[in-house]
Amino acid sequence: MCGVFGAFSHNGHSVLEDVYLGLYALQHRGQESAGITWINSDNTMHSQRGNGLVHLALDQSELAKINTNCAIGHVRYSTAGGSDINNAQPLTASNSKGSVAVAHNGNITNAEALKQYLENRGAIFHSQTDTEVLLHLMAHQPHKPFIDALIDSLRRLRGAYSLAIILNGTLVAARDPWGFRPLVLGQREDITYISSETCALDLVGAQVIREVSPGEVVVIDKEGLHSIKIPVQVKRHYQCSFEYVYFARPDSVLAGKSVYAVRKALGHCLAHRAPCPGAHMVTGMPDSGTIASMGFAEGSGLPYEKAIVRNRYVGRTFIDPTQRVRELGVRIKLNPITELTKDQKIVVIDDSIVRGTTSQRIIAMIRSCGAQEIHVRISSPPVCFPCYYGIDTPSRVELAAARMDIKELQKKIGADSLQYITEEDLITAIGLPKSELCTACFTGEYMEGEEPDDLEL
Repeated sequence: MCGVFGAFSHNGHSVLEDVYLGLYALQHRGQESAGITWINSDNTMHSQRGNGLVHLALDQSELAKINTNCAIGHVRYSTAGGSDINNAQPLTASNSKGSVAVAHNGNITNAEALKQYLENRGAIFHSQTDTEVLLHLMAHQPHKPFIDALIDSLRRLRGAYSLAIILNGTLVAARDPWGFRPLVLGQREDITYISSETCALDLVGAQVIREVSPGEVVVIDKEGLHSIKIPVQVKRHYQCSFEYVYFARPDSVLAGKSVYAVRKALGHCLAHRAPCPGAHMVTGMPDSGTIASMGFAEGSGLPYEKAIVRNRYVGRTFIDPTQRVRELGVRIKLNPITELTKDQKIVVIDDSIVRGTTSQRIIAMIRSCGAQEIHVRISSPPVCFPCYYGIDTPSRVELAAARMDIKELQKKIGADSLQYITEEDLITAIGLPKSELCTACFTGEYMEGEEPDDLEL
């Protein structure tokens, strides 16, 4: 999972600080690295990239001094390729026709086949990312204008891609024909924006124009916005349902649906599907289960308490440096409030169980604080299958719900009961037709029958 952001000023105003702020708002989508690429007044391309969080990877004070009307940015959570700085995006390339930069959210499922094909024809890859395949596909069509080479390259890709691209000083947005990952357009005065989520547009004071449609390429230049369709016919769309469950920020809107409202509705569905009438209170696993736990409390008539406190100054990039710190484990990030949990029958809500390790540890912590009973409720169906479209979930052998039935998993994590919602509950809470959503991580129903065209260019 990654985040992309781009900006183009039609009147030449500088946009680099806006792109920096946009990435800051999308930090939840990736913490391994961050990068920005821009076009200077002499039409040359420049980049700043680094490992870690946005404020560590990028120098805001230096970016503020640079005047450019076109820039894109990326925050990375690796799904293809490791955390080496060579894999940080945007990726850039140039030839006699000009320069191109690409920031990518998603996962190209036929990347290995394309890479082998390209290497057999002389391509030399400099990163381990699937994104670089796109640059080489374009480079192998030197007889075409940049935009035509881009469109023809995109039609050969399969899987998930939401892209922010610079082509010779023009900003381009592109979304795969199946619509796996979100991508939206925004506007503030003379600046047009591309963003993975609407929350980043809110931060820079932009209004949402619309979503980029599945299979659409939007070219943004001084003449305005121009839409082009990728010539690929698809059987249905596959918008990721897990964006609503966990990945998107709750203040974002996806496909016209408030993520906050969906998570609240998931909690209501869970209260109906898996009530716990003898419980004294409801609490949520911070922050992934907080909104669903509020919905569960409303739907069940039980009081809601924020009984587990998260240390907000410990991020996902935290590294355990000593044995003492390793022993403390999850307690460094989460801590129950004994005064709320002692002698209580508690319903703990979370969005999902992946390996089960964190759930096991937090339940043990709550029990050590004197809780009488702990009933775990999950606001999504069991995650039984890995994702191949941009979420770095483990293989099936590592997924707890794939290895154990619910009773076995309940015993492993140490809960007095464990229940989930169903796929039907999830689809109802999101409010979109099943034919528009991807639920493969819950059902194993991956995209099939969408065979790639011939590789010949």
